[in-house]
Amino acid sequence: MPNLTADLTALLEPARVLHSREDLLAYGYDGTAALSGVPAVVVMVKTVEEVAAIVKYAAANRVPVVGRGSGTGLSGGSVPSMGCIILCTAQMDKVIELDEKNLTVLVESGCITQKVSDLADSVGLLYPPDPGSMKISTIGGNVAENSGGLRGLKYGITRDYVMGMEVVLADGTVVWLGNKCVKDVAGYSMKDIFIGSEGTLGIITKVLLKLVPKPAAKKTMLATFARMDCASDTVSAIIAAKIIPCTLEFLDKITIKCVEDFAKIGLPLDAEAILLMETDGHPAAVEDQAAQMVEIAKRCGATSVQVAQTAEESVRLASARRSAFSALARVSPTTILEDATVPRSELSKMIRYIQDVGARHNLRIGTFGHMGDGNLHPTFLTDEKNAAEMTRVELAMQEIFDFAISLGGTITGEHGVGLAKKPFLRRALGNASLDLMKLLKKSLDPLGILNPGKIFD
Repeated sequence: MPNLTADLTALLEPARVLHSREDLLAYGYDGTAALSGVPAVVVMVKTVEEVAAIVKYAAANRVPVVGRGSGTGLSGGSVPSMGCIILCTAQMDKVIELDEKNLTVLVESGCITQKVSDLADSVGLLYPPDPGSMKISTIGGNVAENSGGLRGLKYGITRDYVMGMEVVLADGTVVWLGNKCVKDVAGYSMKDIFIGSEGTLGIITKVLLKLVPKPAAKKTMLATFARMDCASDTVSAIIAAKIIPCTLEFLDKITIKCVEDFAKIGLPLDAEAILLMETDGHPAAVEDQAAQMVEIAKRCGATSVQVAQTAEESVRLASARRSAFSALARVSPTTILEDATVPRSELSKMIRYIQDVGARHNLRIGTFGHMGDGNLHPTFLTDEKNAAEMTRVELAMQEIFDFAISLGGTITGEHGVGLAKKPFLRRALGNASLDLMKLLKKSLDPLGILNPGKIFD
């Protein structure tokens, strides 16, 4: 076994090779509850040359490498495997180029998502992907997990904004994939193979992102419902009216109470569901669509609809949804934020099933999420030290994912597979699709050193 600390210190300055017990424990987790590991060493890289040198060293010595940004992932994707090198790109955080003529920005993979969003906003542009962790998550992590966000219904997800990337392959080779061209069909779209690959095929070091013009106006509304069916009927009716809001988010009753206890927004505690609705674009179109959405919500049974009159009020109403996870996380020692997606037409059925699962297994489950695109976040408020309860949580998860698949849905809409969803992947994809993924992994990482054990064994 090589002396990793000594060898890596020869490649990097000693201060960027972390090996104390405290450091190793700190990097043993990501944002996923109840999953952890202990790496052999942690390296803080600053350049692509350093990344390549470390990966070449790892390949020569057959040492696993786990890439990591800010560690906010929710599927265990950056949890260390036994004896691995954690390769942390958080210090590769530069904005390399903002190109307003081509509406692109080139950043290092450790650049914080909020930083990209703020930069685009400062020049009248928009970077649409807005994961809930955007104030701390990195672009490289967003690309590796193909992150979504609240604006996904109208604007799409991270994949839709990646035009190119620099990747270090499993043998240390550095490749550039993609370009600034809006159209490019020369050969395979190799960059798309690495989007959502969770660090199992290569280490992303730079990303070229597409920006779009910033909408001139936005309107925010918050509708309250006595029945969850009325909320989902509202979503279906809005889409049927050929309106595509930038945001259609919901909270269930448990989440509403937790958010109100946490944020004191003034939410009605007797509501069964709350729907956050936002539309953006040309001012005249925004006013027209907002009025239609208010009318549709009322027609579908909303007990009240608040319309923000100022930017400050818009932020206040939106905070009801954006603070959902933080509010739920205060309730119990362990918060397990899950992720399942179904066709919009099956939303009511899926939400009722989650509530039924919680009742049958004597579990507290708060559900919120992106109702506009069918992506639900059943959130288990539990205690990982309670073995009996955690067994019930595992059974409940299995039932929820099986039901989502039976409705034509999927086991993850934006969090990725990692360790957490690995047991359910074969059921979701089928044998042939899973075998094809394994073949791709074997081709690009024949030694199996890149994030081993994630997505599949």
